[in-house]
Amino acid sequence: MKNVLFISLGCDKNLVDSEKMLGLLSERGYTIVEDEAEADAIVINTCCFIHDAKEESIETILEMASWKEKGRLQALVITGCLAQRYKDEIAAELPEVDAVIGTSGYTEIVPVLDKLLKVSGTEEAQTDGECPLVYCPSIDLLPPSLPDKRMVTTGAYTAYLKIAEGCNKRCTYCVIPYIRGRYRSFPVEDLLKEAERLVVGGARELILIAQETTVYGVDLYGRKMLPELLRKLCRLEGLDWIRILYCYPEEITDELIQVMKEEKKVCHYLDIPIQHSEDAILKRMGRRTNRAELTALIEKLRKEIPDIILRTTLITGFPGETEEDFAQMAAFVEEMQFDRLGVFTYSPEEGTKAAVMEDQIDEEVKEARRDHIMELQQDISAAAASAMVGREMSVLIEGYLYEEDIYVGRTYMDAPKVDGNVFVRSEEEMISGDIVPVRITGASEYDLMGDVIYEDEFTE
Repeated sequence: MKNVLFISLGCDKNLVDSEKMLGLLSERGYTIVEDEAEADAIVINTCCFIHDAKEESIETILEMASWKEKGRLQALVITGCLAQRYKDEIAAELPEVDAVIGTSGYTEIVPVLDKLLKVSGTEEAQTDGECPLVYCPSIDLLPPSLPDKRMVTTGAYTAYLKIAEGCNKRCTYCVIPYIRGRYRSFPVEDLLKEAERLVVGGARELILIAQETTVYGVDLYGRKMLPELLRKLCRLEGLDWIRILYCYPEEITDELIQVMKEEKKVCHYLDIPIQHSEDAILKRMGRRTNRAELTALIEKLRKEIPDIILRTTLITGFPGETEEDFAQMAAFVEEMQFDRLGVFTYSPEEGTKAAVMEDQIDEEVKEARRDHIMELQQDISAAAASAMVGREMSVLIEGYLYEEDIYVGRTYMDAPKVDGNVFVRSEEEMISGDIVPVRITGASEYDLMGDVIYEDEFTE
């Protein structure tokens, strides 16, 4: 059978689509390879959320296309967000590309590659110079049934569970509704089956994701079903942690908070992307909350769940952001003491309302404001990390650093890729996926150090 190299760019939601395509290809008999020189086909699952992501996608396409001349590459397939949004431009301006598959069409990856590579039982392979195959069905289609097979690439012990597709919020800076469509929830029964397969495959941590997880189920069931889904997932034997990402603040309910308090498997961790703190900017962004409501929510979460870890993201330099707006946002960051925080400079995206707003801000100003917030957060994070020294925590082991002779892992307080790590010393060999008791002995701005506790029990 033919060899396929798969490149996944962008967010974890995109990664899930990539893993499903990999599963479909593997089930068909394709061999997944990591070396470009061995690939008969290369599939690039692209991102175009912001300008930098768009540039990375285009550069990757051009780089991989060169293997048609210096390798055995026969087919270059572009999938995902860039493919959906710029299908006509790709077809017209990138002759190296043989097929374009949009965000709602990823299940077509097998028949597309079968045709391009002339796999047995299909039509003749497409020849160079022909127009590329383009498969971009409506972005508002209901999600297809979830493939039974999925190739998890994050290490079997951690897996993302995408519970919905698209978004209805239509924030003025965001292109997601234009490339992912309206909000569509996957049925509970389908998600439970997928989660069970992931746990049987070794997943000890499931990370629930969507463009917005908090309104899960409203389109299918007429009400928010995230709390009920969480309770059902908690019944899965062998599953230890459930982490929830991308919770819009105005949609967090008392019922969700109660589930987090009652269900031991649900990590006391929430990702709440607020984007800004000031009412005038939030309104221009199309957000549906304000500073007073954000403050009240954060105070409530910390009162109800004292050990909760709160992550957020902010945007600096949004059109119309004054020096006073920025100063107030910096003061908000210091006041709220977020446990985890990321900052992005505003990126004007074509087709969005914000891109044509007046009072656009110079890039240098955006970057200076971003750097200032990150400096504030670094001090906050360093103080919080130092306060962890002496505590005993459960750590999910993710790997081993041979040169340092130390293991690396995470606590419930950290999501993969975006948060910190715990570097663990152990007298005994451990394997990735082990969850072990660790006493924290040291800290840096974002990471912790610790020793495995060799006792039957420990308190956290």
